[in-house]
Amino acid sequence: MKIKCVLIDDEPLAIKVLQNYFTNFTDFEVIGTFNNSLEALDFINSTSVDAVFLDINMPMMTGFELISLIENKTKVIITTAFREFAAESYDLDVLDYLVKPIPLPRFIKCINKITTEFNVKNNIKVETTKGDSHIFIKVDKKMMKINIEEILFVEGMKEYIKVVTPDKTYITHKSLTSLSEELPADRFLRIHKSYVIALNKVKSIEGNRIQIQSYTIPIGRNYSKEVKNKILE
Repeated sequence: MKIKCVLIDDEPLAIKVLQNYFTNFTDFEVIGTFNNSLEALDFINSTSVDAVFLDINMPMMTGFELISLIENKTKVIITTAFREFAAESYDLDVLDYLVKPIPLPRFIKCINKITTEFNVKNNIKVETTKGDSHIFIKVDKKMMKINIEEILFVEGMKEYIKVVTPDKTYITHKSLTSLSEELPADRFLRIHKSYVIALNKVKSIEGNRIQIQSYTIPIGRNYSKEVKNKILE
């Protein structure tokens, strides 16, 4: 079941940017794009739409006026170059407020919000422990969705990191510190300046080495005490 989205903006480039972003998320489908508020409203009220990405400054009818005329409970995400309308938009119960130019990481957070709302609305149960069940990383110009539970460890390699799972290894241009902040702190631990491991994947620990499946990972001298306290507690 895909999440159906509509894009409404009088700037073709703004719509193109969002369309390009959406190509990275296979759970989503853009079923309509509009630069005319009236045509968009008619489509939304006569079609099953899960999320609407809506610019505020539209000809004929503003984005806020359009929201007041939507008959169903479609979730609305504001996309605008102006920050000052944020408070007013949340009074209208919008799901999110994206300021142009919209950075991809911010768009991903919005995608996660929409997914959560969609799952709740459709009574879809997602097996999670704490926090998000997945992360997105950019690999060869594509945003790859990786289930957190599958991650064995992450290795830092100067300007890149390597995310290792049982079936595949992903390499992306990102810092180890940045990615580790996206992982649940109760499930992952930094054991070396170049390694973050999944605690529940540890097979054994001997001296200053940890075994995870067939991988032997060093424990940094400055991390040794915390690592052993955490793993052997």
